[in-house]
Amino acid sequence: MKKILIHLLFIALVTGLGALIGVANVPGEWYQSLAKPPFNPPNWIFGPVWTALYVLIGIAGARTWLAAPASACMQMWFGQMALNFLWTPAFFGAESTALGLAVILPLLLSIIAFIRMSWNPDRLSAILFLPYLAWVGFASLLNLSLFLLN
Repeated sequence: MKKILIHLLFIALVTGLGALIGVANVPGEWYQSLAKPPFNPPNWIFGPVWTALYVLIGIAGARTWLAAPASACMQMWFGQMALNFLWTPAFFGAESTALGLAVILPLLLSIIAFIRMSWNPDRLSAILFLPYLAWVGFASLLNLSLFLLN
């Protein structure tokens, strides 16, 4: 029962904080006015994708916490979450593609580091991060394109 509660807590915290940050930093007129690359997805896709990713990230975080709460892997998980939660205010809140890029590239590296660190002790947590890696890789390319186009 304790494991289930920890999983639910991690999922609720990650998705809840992510939603709160998203609501506080809604893409507005500034974002709409940017020149966008042809591969820019429609705005409606971001909410469902991030919700699904936050559930996977929460599960991986709970698994890592249950296995070794003071481990380097757990510290990396918290570090990537800090960068994840910082990107939206940096990009949308500060209305800065450059600042967004300065946050998303270390985020991408921290996701890769978490996957590498968890691969042997908890392969499932590493695998749960693969869709997240793919999405943040795509988001990094999109952020870079927005920086270059504007």
